[in-house]
Amino acid sequence: MLSPLAHIHPAARLAPGVTVEPFTTIAADVEIGEGSWIGPNVTIMNGARIGQHCQVFPGAVVSAVPQDLKFAGEHTTAEIGDYTVLRECVTVNRGTVDRGRTVVGSHCLLQAYVHVAHDCVIGHHCVISNSVQIAGHVTVGDWAILGGTSAIHQFVSIGAHAFLGGGSLVRKDVPPFVKAAREPLSYAGVNSVGLRRRGFSEEQVTNLHNLYRLLFLGGMNTQDALARIEAEIVPSVERDQAVEFVRAATRGIIKGPKRDRSAEEAEAE
Repeated sequence: MLSPLAHIHPAARLAPGVTVEPFTTIAADVEIGEGSWIGPNVTIMNGARIGQHCQVFPGAVVSAVPQDLKFAGEHTTAEIGDYTVLRECVTVNRGTVDRGRTVVGSHCLLQAYVHVAHDCVIGHHCVISNSVQIAGHVTVGDWAILGGTSAIHQFVSIGAHAFLGGGSLVRKDVPPFVKAAREPLSYAGVNSVGLRRRGFSEEQVTNLHNLYRLLFLGGMNTQDALARIEAEIVPSVERDQAVEFVRAATRGIIKGPKRDRSAEEAEAE
C-alpha cells in the first residue's frame, strides 16, 4: 500500500508488496525490496538500496549525503540488507569515493537514534543499541552487539560476535568473540553467553578463552602472544579468524584489563 500522502518520485523502484506510510519522501534513485514497510515521516534519499522485508520507522533518514567535507557529489549508495529494522530517527549516510557505499547487513536491528556514517560496513545479525554513534569507515563483523550510547572512532574495526558494554568509547579495534567494557575500553572476557546461544561448542569456547588469556593476560607483546597462540592453540576457524584480525589491526587492539595491585602482591607472597 502506497499512501497518497507520501511523496514517491516516479523513477523510484519499489517492488510488489512495499508499504509506504503518509508523509514519507522517497527520491528517484531508490530501490526497495518486496514486502518492506516504510513508516510515516521517513526520508529515503538518492542512492538508497533497501532489501526485502525491512522495516523503517518514523524519523529515519536513509542515504543522506555524507557529513564529510571531502565529499564532491560522487555517485554512491547506502545499502540495507533483507529483514533489517531501522528504528526511530536512525540515520545511515551514503558512501564517499573511499568505499563507494555504506552497508548495513541482513537481519540487523538498529535501535532508535543510531547514526551510521559514510563508508561503514555493518555485518549480518548485528544489534546496534540506542544512540550508538558510528563514525566513518568503521567495519563491524557479523553478530556483533554494540551497547547503547557507545561512540565508535573512525576507521575502527569490531570483530564478529564481539559484545560492547553500554557507553563504550571505542578508539581501538575490538577482536572477534570478546566482550569489551570499562574506560579506557579493555578486554572483559570471551562473549561466551552469546557464542553458546549461537551454537558454539564448549570446546570452541574454551579454546577461545585460552587464546585470549595468552593475548591479553600473558604479559607478552602482541607479536609474541600471536606466535604462542599459533604454537599452542588447536588450529580452528575461530583461532585463525582471531589471529588474522589482530595482525590486520591498523589502529591496534584494545588492551587487557588492569591488574589489581592487591592481587599482584598476593601472588608475589
